[in-house]
Amino acid sequence: MKLSSHVPSGPLEQKWDRHCFELPLINPANKRKYQIIVVGTGLAGASASASLAELGYQVKTFCIQDSPRRAHSIAAQGGINAAKNYPGDGDSVRRLFYDTVKGGDFRSREANVYRLAQISGQIIDQCVAQGVPFAREYGGLLANRSFGGAQVSRTFYARGQTGQQLLIGAYSALMRQVDKGGVKLFPRHEMMDLVVSEGQAVGITTRHLLTGEVKSHFAHAVILATGGYGNIFYLSTNAIHSNVSASWRCHKKGAFFANPCFTQIHPTCIPRSGNYQSKLTLLSESLRNDGRVWVPKKAKDSRLPKDIPEEQRDYYLERIYPGFGNLVPRDLASRQAKFQVDAGLGVGSTGEAVYLDFTEAMNRLGKKSLSEKYGNLFQMYEKITGENPYKTPMRIYPAVHYTMGGLWVDYNLESTVKGLFILGEANFSDHGANRLGASALMQGLADGYFIIPSTITSHLAGCLPVSEEKKHISLRESEKESEERLQNIMQIKGSKTAGDFHRRLGNIMWNQVGMIRNKTGLEKAIEEIQNLREEFWKELYIPGEQSNKNAELEKAMRIADFLELGELMAQDALEREESCGSHFREEYQSAEQEAIRDDENFCHVSIWENKQNEKTWNLHKENLDFKEVPLSVRSYK
Repeated sequence: MKLSSHVPSGPLEQKWDRHCFELPLINPANKRKYQIIVVGTGLAGASASASLAELGYQVKTFCIQDSPRRAHSIAAQGGINAAKNYPGDGDSVRRLFYDTVKGGDFRSREANVYRLAQISGQIIDQCVAQGVPFAREYGGLLANRSFGGAQVSRTFYARGQTGQQLLIGAYSALMRQVDKGGVKLFPRHEMMDLVVSEGQAVGITTRHLLTGEVKSHFAHAVILATGGYGNIFYLSTNAIHSNVSASWRCHKKGAFFANPCFTQIHPTCIPRSGNYQSKLTLLSESLRNDGRVWVPKKAKDSRLPKDIPEEQRDYYLERIYPGFGNLVPRDLASRQAKFQVDAGLGVGSTGEAVYLDFTEAMNRLGKKSLSEKYGNLFQMYEKITGENPYKTPMRIYPAVHYTMGGLWVDYNLESTVKGLFILGEANFSDHGANRLGASALMQGLADGYFIIPSTITSHLAGCLPVSEEKKHISLRESEKESEERLQNIMQIKGSKTAGDFHRRLGNIMWNQVGMIRNKTGLEKAIEEIQNLREEFWKELYIPGEQSNKNAELEKAMRIADFLELGELMAQDALEREESCGSHFREEYQSAEQEAIRDDENFCHVSIWENKQNEKTWNLHKENLDFKEVPLSVRSYK
């Protein structure tokens, strides 16, 4: 299959405007004839549903939660980027574009990244109009703060609750359309399958999580906005319900998967405290604006941080990266924390932590100012750890947070299955090998509010009619396949829980496909995952019944998909013989432990086609051409 990114020609600054003009239009009266399914109600899904219904399309929106407001977007804390240049410190659309390409270590598509930067200012205007309570300066102007990977202040925020406030705005827009009848909302429904007829997406099959009913739903186009797959590592900052199953069902039906090994590790998380944990807690990157990261210079120093004098502390990020200091991008900050811990310099009872110290900021700004910026984050930390961060340094350590890989999309956000569009974290397009902080919210809202309402016409205007007979056959076949999958997994009757397999898979992924990777470890991971998957289908035990609420069945279905994805992630990491962004191969590092890219052989998107009958994958490549930001060694020193 020949892939085309469909990037429009012409100057970079004019591509999006020109493309919007050249896209086909649909008469307002005809829009009512089209049915669109949106899966997911986070920022990307909720904003897309609201915008498309506002235009007049018939929208069906599905979410696995009991309310759209429980989507994982609510957990985002620190802020949303936009090139408004309100502080007057030299920001611009081009600088945001440059920082994002560089931050992704030159492994993203230039045209998509520029469009994201171009749209960013409109997102803030949209959210302010919706009443999102962004922080403001004394005079009433919107406030900005710094984030990693940039030397300008471009991050808009609502204390440490930015995701929640933005989601309330999108949720309000969505529920307005639900009330008007433009959107039909289906809570507590999990996508089981993508329905494809004659090469194009014509609907989805879902399972009602309370009744167990399996049912198919027709649409002229399907939009997937179901987030990332970080929970494959078992311990992550993601919500427990976050999973890959919707994306993986699409992958099995012909949607290619791009860069699956690009997994972001967030450096600012509360460290693991025991094996009983099922998730980790994120602390916003914004804390590194005023917090200083350090470890004792002496290995295994068990003194309290207040008893360690300044000259015996190593502020290692400030030492190694004097240009950016504590605000280096997440991949660099995470790796350096691991290097310190591996050298025996870690702190806390487990030795797997470093300090984030606000003493200097307290002396400079005072408690009141810090509370206004980060109060809820400090409160959350104290509630979880029992330690007051105003008085003693926080302990932090990296944790799996975000996945830059996802289903492959072209410039229109359409996958390799015609009529299937992928938004937000579920696609691969904007962040390359490492996402800059505060860019996830920007991408989700750009995709939902501004991009998909325009680009979906590229499919709908030429949408091939599906006969009633073929439509009915395709929908019923999908229902049958989904029912059979459920029955097959319920009939295993082994002795081990789904959670047991998930924890073991997570250990394999973290140890071999986590922050540091190498050829031997990746080959070992592939073998161990294959063995674990074989054991899963023999030894799994699921209590209860298929025909009603069954949390263990839900979990088992998701882990079955994780067990397949894990092998692909390791295979992708093994094939990419370079270090770039979050993908750090031990064999490809400098004497200073920095990543060494191989632009001659790996300046491409790795795109994997599922060969279901052969239980393997074919690799395709989309070459990346950098004209506006020349390839260079990524440096933050």
